[in-house]
Amino acid sequence: MQDLTGITNSNSLADIKNFLYNELGYAIGSLDKKVFAEKRESLGNTKAGHVLDLRAKLSKTSIAKYRAMRASKTSDNRIRGLLQYYGATRTGRWSGRLVQVQNLPRNKMKGLDSARDIAKMGNLGYLKSIYYNTSGVLSQLTRTAFVPGGGCTYHVADYAAIEARVLAWLAGEQWRLDVFNSHGRIYEASAAQAFKVPIEEVTHESELRSKGKVMELALGYNGGPAALIAMGALEMGLKESELKGIITAWRTASPAICGYWNTIGKAALKAVKQRTKVTVGAVTIGYSYGAMWVLLPSGRRLVYAQPLIEPDPRFNSDRISYVQLDQTTRRWGRTSTYGGKLVENITQAVARDCLAEAMLALEKEGFSIVMHIHDEVICEERIGGGHTLARMIEIMERPLSWTEGLTLRVEGFTSPYYKKD
Repeated sequence: MQDLTGITNSNSLADIKNFLYNELGYAIGSLDKKVFAEKRESLGNTKAGHVLDLRAKLSKTSIAKYRAMRASKTSDNRIRGLLQYYGATRTGRWSGRLVQVQNLPRNKMKGLDSARDIAKMGNLGYLKSIYYNTSGVLSQLTRTAFVPGGGCTYHVADYAAIEARVLAWLAGEQWRLDVFNSHGRIYEASAAQAFKVPIEEVTHESELRSKGKVMELALGYNGGPAALIAMGALEMGLKESELKGIITAWRTASPAICGYWNTIGKAALKAVKQRTKVTVGAVTIGYSYGAMWVLLPSGRRLVYAQPLIEPDPRFNSDRISYVQLDQTTRRWGRTSTYGGKLVENITQAVARDCLAEAMLALEKEGFSIVMHIHDEVICEERIGGGHTLARMIEIMERPLSWTEGLTLRVEGFTSPYYKKD
């Protein structure tokens, strides 16, 4: 970048934008992924195009995680304090700290073992001779820097589609529960249900499955076109003109979930207005001591401080606002919520409680949990020891006393280093 542009600090976004302005004759306001995708193809094999390629490589923030690992490790080469209990105050989930393991890049490359061995040599020239995009390779190897102690291996087990399962269970969307209780192919089933085709026509490589996947990821909490775009709908090849039709199809196929958004929203308004409590299925929403609360099936409560009823000019109706601590600015402020957002909080909180109880059960049986990321648990166990992956999965899939009718499925693998299987 320095040789090509003459810029002293190749990480200076302002200097790169200024160079591109002088090169192109017009300003590029942003260099985020969306702008890069739009501009890169049109620039072709030009100096400006090459600069954009280099900028994409230099902006791999995941490589900075190696520095964070080195700074965080103790004298025994282990890192502690990676997760903060109840860091996500809205749901009670854990938050990542130090290395921030909750946003590690996925490893998609083939030959992961070989790439890892070459990187461990510390020979950059050799790495470059094998892989053109060295920063991309190092980014994908970030997860693999986490390794178990001597004589041990990792058991990695993950709840399959747990949010979709919990949402269907809470809302009573029976056809979805039937899918989860049988073949579990929710992306295919969602597309088949929405577009009125046999599930056999929705193959793994088909466009319909892509639509089913993005629908499931984006629309469960009353999301609109913006939610689909945020989940990568356009990158999957969907057109912006298709999005409203996809939303309509998904909602038509999921009436119980759509009704659940409305019911939860109305229950919350009633609880705050009348200073009372309202039960909706497995949860109860109430008001006391200046706060709205949601009693979860596990017995834990979510709390919304100082709730107020305010007019919502967008929909000519009322909405609830409450006071919370902004996770970015660390300042208290007022924010609003609605039925779909409350359902998201409840669903993620229930999924969190399933994970928490499973981890307690694993520890009780002697498993050594070294990390957990979202709905995934990583245990460090002796090779050939009694704590097997099969037993770990069996414990995590156990029905809980408060989850009658909720079927949980766990998928897992064993590895000498951490990775995404």
